[in-house]
Amino acid sequence: MKKSTGTIDKEIGSRVRMRRVSIGMSQEKLGDMLGLTFQQVQKYEKGMNRISVARLVDIAKILNVEIDFFFDGIRSGKSDPGFSEDSTPTYVADMMSTPEGLHLVRTFASIKSPKVRKSIVQLVNALASQEEAERSS
Repeated sequence: MKKSTGTIDKEIGSRVRMRRVSIGMSQEKLGDMLGLTFQQVQKYEKGMNRISVARLVDIAKILNVEIDFFFDGIRSGKSDPGFSEDSTPTYVADMMSTPEGLHLVRTFASIKSPKVRKSIVQLVNALASQEEAERSS
């Protein structure tokens, strides 16, 4: 009987993708470093195939993160498996998987002045509020 993947596999795969994209690495490059095809990396990232612990350790080394990066927020327990309330919201992974979101985060992170960063956050809040008001009208 074939075991199917679940939400945890999808969440771990999403975290692999988020980290890979955030450092600007292609699926092909990650696959080459792991001795896999980029299609296998795609299957891992989509949660279609489970990632073994040994493979996840290799991925963590390549992506330069601690292994707990992939598990932070996942609860254990037989009666209530899954994720805790404070796990990474899906909108973060969604944003980081777009070229615009990634570019925004990289550029924002390069700004050293706290005043400028605060001004940018205020501007984005104002733009989002304006857009919401226009949609409601």
